[in-house]
Amino acid sequence: MGRESAAGDSTGVACGFETDLEPGRFRHLIEHIQDAVVEFEFVDGEPIVRGINPAFSEVFGYEPDEIVGQSLNAYIVPTWLEGESTTLDDRTQGGKVNYRHVRRETTDGIREFLYRGIPYETAAGVERGFAVYTDLTEDRRNRSRIDVLNRVLRHNLRNQVTLVAGSLDGLFETLDTDALEPRERQLVETARTGIDDLETLSQEASELYRILNTSVPTDATVDCVPLIRSVAGTFGKRYPEASITLEVPDTLWVTGTDRLEVALSSLLENAIEHNPASEPRVWLEAGTDTEGWCYLTVADDGPGIPAVEREVRTGDAEITELRHGSGLGLWLVTWIVEGFGGELSFERSRADGARVRLRLRRCRGTR
Repeated sequence: MGRESAAGDSTGVACGFETDLEPGRFRHLIEHIQDAVVEFEFVDGEPIVRGINPAFSEVFGYEPDEIVGQSLNAYIVPTWLEGESTTLDDRTQGGKVNYRHVRRETTDGIREFLYRGIPYETAAGVERGFAVYTDLTEDRRNRSRIDVLNRVLRHNLRNQVTLVAGSLDGLFETLDTDALEPRERQLVETARTGIDDLETLSQEASELYRILNTSVPTDATVDCVPLIRSVAGTFGKRYPEASITLEVPDTLWVTGTDRLEVALSSLLENAIEHNPASEPRVWLEAGTDTEGWCYLTVADDGPGIPAVEREVRTGDAEITELRHGSGLGLWLVTWIVEGFGGELSFERSRADGARVRLRLRRCRGTR
């Protein structure tokens, strides 16, 4: 890429920015912000660098004495993207703020940024602006990799689980289970349980992917009481041996969507499935908490949620090969609640089992 000189001098540059920039708090902010920031002046339609912060030097590899007074585009815009940069410059010169994903040339090659171009005019009528670059490269690459892995693994896992489940069902139908030895019967049940767990994991992974790729409107509200009653009714029919007790008000509007029903279903299923009692007991409660907040809890009389499951989800322990939890259900609940701007916590229930508390913002909904 060529390096072009341009009109204008670099006198008056201090700490990378010109001295007519307020020397107090705003300069301190720009000099210490982690995003790359450059101040420029338009000369014959070209953005000429007037100052850069240390983060700009670190990302793009140029010190102030190398780039101040030079064309910004000539130093960081790949030649094949010059048309895009010209369009952005035209908008900035027209007094418009730019907000766009762009690719720029850095010390590490081409990287992706969230670019913000903010125009301003000096007291002398000189057209200037700030460009702020937030590096999104790793986030975007990781999301792309996750998308690929999700599609491939979800598709293959679902197909293979279906194939194995069908084969095992066919095999089990040919067996006289009453004639099996205890060890043989145990192997059959282990295989059945393993396939059921894989099917559940595949379904949870699909639901997680859908949730992570769907934004929640900030003004979304839902009456959670009908959702709680619906979940309780569904699981009451599915597990007639379980006792499900409700303690809920007539209505309770919270910030969220009907996706909350997915979280409650996951918690209720976990409470029943992992309870070895012949008649598991579960309590679903909802009400107002501190001012502006309400709570939903799912409590049981089971053995409780293992410490490792709780700690990796609350951030009290790092996720490692040995500490990651055994499934996706609690992750599903955590990310749903966090997506609503809420919080998830774990407690002991009054029956010495587990109590999972969902805190959500309260609102007065209308229909």
